[in-house]
Amino acid sequence: MARNIHSFPENAPLLRAVFFLFLLFPLRPISASQNDYHRALHMSILFFEGQRSGRLPPDQRVKWRRDSALHDGATSGVDLTGGYYDAGDNVKFGFPMAFTTTMLSWSIIDFGKNMGPELKYAIKAVKWGTDYLLKATAKPGVVYVQVGDAFSDHNCWERPEDMDTLRTAYKIDVSHPGSDVAGETAAALAAASIVFRSRDPRYSRLLLSRAIEVFEFADRHRGAYSSSLHHVVCPFYCDVNGYQDELLWGAAWLHKASRRREYREYILRNEVVLHAGDTINEFGWDNKHAGINVLISKVLMGKADYFESFKQNADGFICSILPGISHPQVQYSPGGLIFKAGGSNMQHVTSLSFLLLAYSNYVSHANKVVPCGSRSASPNLLRQLAKHQVDYILGDNPVGMSYMVGYGARYPQRIHHRGSSLPSVQAHPAHIGCKAGSQYFLSPNPNPNVHVGAVVGGPNVTDAFPDSRPYFQESEPTTYINAPLVGLLAYFSAHY
Repeated sequence: MARNIHSFPENAPLLRAVFFLFLLFPLRPISASQNDYHRALHMSILFFEGQRSGRLPPDQRVKWRRDSALHDGATSGVDLTGGYYDAGDNVKFGFPMAFTTTMLSWSIIDFGKNMGPELKYAIKAVKWGTDYLLKATAKPGVVYVQVGDAFSDHNCWERPEDMDTLRTAYKIDVSHPGSDVAGETAAALAAASIVFRSRDPRYSRLLLSRAIEVFEFADRHRGAYSSSLHHVVCPFYCDVNGYQDELLWGAAWLHKASRRREYREYILRNEVVLHAGDTINEFGWDNKHAGINVLISKVLMGKADYFESFKQNADGFICSILPGISHPQVQYSPGGLIFKAGGSNMQHVTSLSFLLLAYSNYVSHANKVVPCGSRSASPNLLRQLAKHQVDYILGDNPVGMSYMVGYGARYPQRIHHRGSSLPSVQAHPAHIGCKAGSQYFLSPNPNPNVHVGAVVGGPNVTDAFPDSRPYFQESEPTTYINAPLVGLLAYFSAHY
């Protein structure tokens, strides 16, 4: 959006930036009482219990779920029970599950002190993911990356408790590499080792040692899992961005977790080879570039300069998405929501907003600002943009709709989610077959089970939202939407 900036004095970059922010986001001012961030934090963590696979624990709080997929891995002679269903289907995709675990861990590492009584549940959410990832990496040189045939699963609409589709376990190995998913798995295990370092030192050491093993496998046997398992993972979680970013991402988390010089040297040696500066305005389960640069830049804030180029990349990332400061490489809806083309837009909103908030803290602690050409952005400006995105999700938007299920007066009623849309086992004990669930999928009625805390894919670029199950890009929740939101809500619950 073009604006005339020349009426501002050259020595007032912050005023210019704030002016543009409020021009682009002409919504009413938000008071501290309008959004209950702590309640939203509680809900966002509770959502993960509704996504659990395997045998549910005695303290399970989401009561409409029951045990499911108790024989996963059996046909391959391994135990692959547990973990998370990534979205509204019943497949366990290792790539987004690992990224979810990484981001939950990062949320705790940076913002756990703000979580209060919800911290213990956030830690449990991480452990539910890492317990599974440890099973998936138990055999050296092998990583199980998916359980369930996505094509047969997507041909059915049935509860996870009832599913009778193929539960084939798919793996990468020396002959069929997958540096992308293995690198992300290593990152998840390393990040989680920091979470458990003081809470469960033995478990933390196990996570870190496994992360080192998995990363060595990913680096030694390079290749994309989208090539090795193309017919299985594409088009669902096909890595179109390549595996190079996951190697740097894994090394960055191993450096943070272990403080070993070898990982610092690996990063410096491979910065150019693995394209650290590419597509810096992207961050998500497929593309880690912005996250790499933000994470690594924290190491040098006000200190060493050996990662200076990463800080420059991180600054460039910030400038690429700030409205009015540069030519943003992301769109904004009329209501001010970050929008990027493709499915499930909220994954971009929460992930990019998390980086804005994390980087604002790093910059603030170093007493710096973000230079954007002849202008600059203050840490407070970054926080305000991130807060605006969170407030939009919680209902401060043109249609007055909260996109978190269960939060606010209006929220999505017909989310694209099998377990939520079908009657629970308690309400309907009889088996509901593959095609018998179609009547519930096509029904105009609200879902019988309220999936509290689920954040859906969200509105389109015009701020319109259909609230209809068949519109899966808008109405399907995912774990990797919620994971970075946990950190955002923790911070805002403590500061607003």
